[in-house]
Amino acid sequence: MTAAGILVLVTGGTIDKTYFDDLSEYKYGSSVISSILVTARVTCPFRLIQIMLKDSLDIDEADRDVIARAISVAPESKIVITHGTDTMAQTAMDLAARGLDKTIVLAGAFMPARFSSSDGAFNVGMAFAAAQTAPSGVYVAMNGSIFPAGGVVKDRAGGTFRRVEPVELLEADFADATAE
Repeated sequence: MTAAGILVLVTGGTIDKTYFDDLSEYKYGSSVISSILVTARVTCPFRLIQIMLKDSLDIDEADRDVIARAISVAPESKIVITHGTDTMAQTAMDLAARGLDKTIVLAGAFMPARFSSSDGAFNVGMAFAAAQTAPSGVYVAMNGSIFPAGGVVKDRAGGTFRRVEPVELLEADFADATAE
C-alpha cells in the first residue's frame, strides 16, 4: 500500500551547512529542511527522515545503498532527497538504474539555506512540486528546472546545472565533481 504524501530524505550537502567565521569553513549543524517546509507553509503531508549529513563528495556506493533502501521500504511513492550538488547527478543516475517505481526528486543548493541569498528553499519547493506532478522516475530540481536523471550535469564554472543528452554523459562529466 502506498502512503499519501511525500517522504523527504535528508542526506546533507551545502543546503544544510552553516558557516563559522572563526574557522572560515562550512560545517554541519542541525538540518534546516524541516524549517524550510514550515516557513513555506507546505500543506502537502510529508514525513522527514535525516539519514545522513554528508558533503556529497563523501557520499559513496554504500551511502547510495542506504538511500535506495530507505526509498524501497518507504510506503510513500513520492520522494524528495536533499543532496549536495557535486555528486547529485551521479546519485540520480544510480537511483534511476535501480528501477525504483517511485517519483524521486533530488534538490540541493549552491549556498547554505541559512543564508538569505541561498537557492535552497526555492530548489526544495521545485522538488516538492515535481514530486507531486512528475511521473515515476528520478529527477534533479535545480536552477528553476527539472532535469531527468541521466540528462543533467553540474556546470561548476557556470554555477548551475545543465541539460545534456544521455549519450553525452561520460566519466569526464563527473571528473570535475571529484577533482576538488
